[in-house]
Amino acid sequence: MAKLDETLTMLKDLTDANGIPGNEKEPREVMEKYITPYADEIFTDNLGSLIAKKTGKEGGPKIMVAGHLDEIGFMVTRIDDKGFVYFQTVGGWWSQVMLAQRVTIMSNKGNVTGVIGSKPPHILSAEARKKPVDIKDMFIDIGASSKEEALEFGVKPGDSVVPYFEFTQLKNEKMLLAKAWDNRIGLAIAIEVLKQLKDQDHPNIVYGVGTIQEEVGLRGAKTSANMIEPDIGFGVDVGIAGDTPGISDHEADSKLGKGPQIILYDASMVSHKGVRDFIVKTADENNIPYQYSSIAGGGTDSGSIHLTANGVPSLSITIATRYIHSHAAILHRDDFENAVKLIVEAIKKLDSETVNEIVLG
Repeated sequence: MAKLDETLTMLKDLTDANGIPGNEKEPREVMEKYITPYADEIFTDNLGSLIAKKTGKEGGPKIMVAGHLDEIGFMVTRIDDKGFVYFQTVGGWWSQVMLAQRVTIMSNKGNVTGVIGSKPPHILSAEARKKPVDIKDMFIDIGASSKEEALEFGVKPGDSVVPYFEFTQLKNEKMLLAKAWDNRIGLAIAIEVLKQLKDQDHPNIVYGVGTIQEEVGLRGAKTSANMIEPDIGFGVDVGIAGDTPGISDHEADSKLGKGPQIILYDASMVSHKGVRDFIVKTADENNIPYQYSSIAGGGTDSGSIHLTANGVPSLSITIATRYIHSHAAILHRDDFENAVKLIVEAIKKLDSETVNEIVLG
């Protein structure tokens, strides 16, 4: 693989970090390392969301740019007498993408490698072979011969389990393959926005946030937004790509490399028309490509942010990503860079007067 530049090194560090909902320590530490040089102040809420504050103008509007720290994974629930590990999904998994995949169990004695197993198809009835295996019938094989040996390895109920995958640049080097793009790309956007604002004038206070427990109910966005009380909120996340075989434009029409997605509607929020119009105008003025998208199921941190206090006009800006909620997903570097550019240009214009116009429409 070609030598990674500064941005790719950050993306690799963020995606290599292991952190399921409720155990986001590793990605939080990586984000803190990268965002600290560009922030005036770093703090956390009581549940562990990371907040990096950068003041452009004292007393100006508060702008929140939030990605989530957590990735979907599993939690150990029990170990049987033969040393096989059973688990609970944490976040949304589709059973078809799980079997025979390598995982890492984060034990108090260090990481333990395992593979997700089930009854082999050779001994199933012809009828049973046609059906996907239920998650409840899966287990993790860590090579232990007994419960005692598994415990000796350090594995115990409550331990986090994460997918294992290595960050990889594909032959087209702008196409990036990794685990946990959902939502380490959002953290990267928050970091890069603060970085690009470092020596810029901006008439507001910007908060780059890494929220906890998004995948199980947008929870850290709620607590961190309560702490910040922003005037405008941006949830930055992954979105659905519609450019692989078998997907019609009616189902999803976003393409990798064609710009960040502006989310019109999802299950957690109807996007704020004023913020949406402002962002579209900013993109058009700066010749930044973008795509519209709506997601009937699922939501982003904006779903919690916009319901904070007496309401926060919010918008989700997402990166079209293939194969999300699996071990490995693909996104396009240009979309990341254009999302950052769009948010930075927007922040430069979000003074008190503009925010009031957005709120009052």
